[in-house]
Amino acid sequence: MTTIFGNPGSTELTFLEDFPEDFRYVLALQEASALGMATGYAQGTGNAALVNLHTAPGLGNAMGALVTAWHNRTPLVVTAGQQDRRHINLEPLLTGRLVELARPYAKRSYEPRRPQEVPSEILRAYHTAMQPPRGPVFVSVPMDDWNAECETPPSHEVSHRVAPDPAAIERAAEVLRGAHSPAIVVGPGVARSRSFDEVVALAERIKAPVWQEGIVALAGFPQGHPLFMGFLPLAQKGVSETLAPHDAVLVLGSAVFPYYPYVPGEVVREGTEVVQITDDPEEAARAPLGRSIFGDVALAAAALAELLPEADRPALPAREEPPEPEAAAPMSVDYVMWQIARALPEDAVVADESTSSKVVLHRYVKTNDPVGYHTSAAGGLGFCMPASVGLKLAMPERPVVCVIGDGSAMYSIQSLWTAARNGLAIPTIVINNRGYTILKSYRNALGISDSVPGLDVPGIDLVQVARGLGADGEAVERPEDLEGALGRALEAEGPYLVDVAVDTSVPKFAR
Repeated sequence: MTTIFGNPGSTELTFLEDFPEDFRYVLALQEASALGMATGYAQGTGNAALVNLHTAPGLGNAMGALVTAWHNRTPLVVTAGQQDRRHINLEPLLTGRLVELARPYAKRSYEPRRPQEVPSEILRAYHTAMQPPRGPVFVSVPMDDWNAECETPPSHEVSHRVAPDPAAIERAAEVLRGAHSPAIVVGPGVARSRSFDEVVALAERIKAPVWQEGIVALAGFPQGHPLFMGFLPLAQKGVSETLAPHDAVLVLGSAVFPYYPYVPGEVVREGTEVVQITDDPEEAARAPLGRSIFGDVALAAAALAELLPEADRPALPAREEPPEPEAAAPMSVDYVMWQIARALPEDAVVADESTSSKVVLHRYVKTNDPVGYHTSAAGGLGFCMPASVGLKLAMPERPVVCVIGDGSAMYSIQSLWTAARNGLAIPTIVINNRGYTILKSYRNALGISDSVPGLDVPGIDLVQVARGLGADGEAVERPEDLEGALGRALEAEGPYLVDVAVDTSVPKFAR
């Protein structure tokens, strides 16, 4: 870990003194943005990223982003400066209850008992963050510890892969061999284990249709593949209805199943066998039925493919592509997403926080590799704009594009400053419906009246804000101007924000 994301304070100055030439410090203008950038960087590199925050206020600012990293199973080593040990018992200004603050959303939260423990504790934090299920680890370091003499800890390597139980894999193979119509549900664990090839080979071998779970924090299957059927709903009734034709369901790298609105129904129809393979033991423990196997998804998929015969089933019918949307004013979200899909390079990496427009984005924008799509698994806002900065730093050779709602953009728009200062060419496309439309959609689904306040957000000039932070940009209101604006954003040498005004009608909430 030689890239550090942070926003420094007085308790971090001793850590940053004599900063080594072979390290890189990425300055964010707010701690949540720093942690969001680190999350994107870790997801792009596949390795833990290092974050340095400013005692309790800084950690507090970053807590929402830490929740996202926790739910995204992103490996992070998060540090913060604690007050000087020599008078901490007097609780001077900036003394913080850091360990307690971070603990609910960290795999381990700890403050070394003496300065000499700091190096080994950082090493332990790294291995803990990388061990499945991956996630953030927090270390509080009193500011005077960095000036203490200590020994370099001995080299310590840890294997982070966990092989699934061979006997359990054999039982799973028996279920699939006996199924007349098996299906596969994939989740972010497939992308985390970089097991696209193994899962594709398995699906092709048994000729099973494949669905992605509904949150879609990371893509679990190539979305242009003939076996890919789309995305499951986020409610029990919708999931059970979608999977009803199948007598066996293999769940790879996902919970059984992610839900959001309460729409009661069966988990699956009676008689359908569910086999879950996950890198998260808690995910396995809370599964409501079936059998669960803990272990590396790539190893499990490869082992199942070896145990299963080539299926003799007819090919699935080709999915119909959506028609070309109408170019009307105001622009529909469909038209904007269709134009984005046409403009994106094939190897583009998309950071998505389009929220109320997410279902439409998935209709047109498809990814075919495990690091091609990123969103928050926690459901909060403010992740994808800083994440796109981290992703671009991790993968400078690939185009990284942020697609975001206008409400979401205001949570971490200061990330544009970091992108500009680092010369990062990141197009940010704002789907601007002048409000929190996802809440209006959910309000309507719950049958709540339109008397709820605080759902409209008019009067923000996002292009001017972007320019004030060192980025360029333009606003688009007419469909004939959109293609050119997207082209300019993709060709820009720095961050470029395109603020696209869309129809403000409230879509039906997807269940």
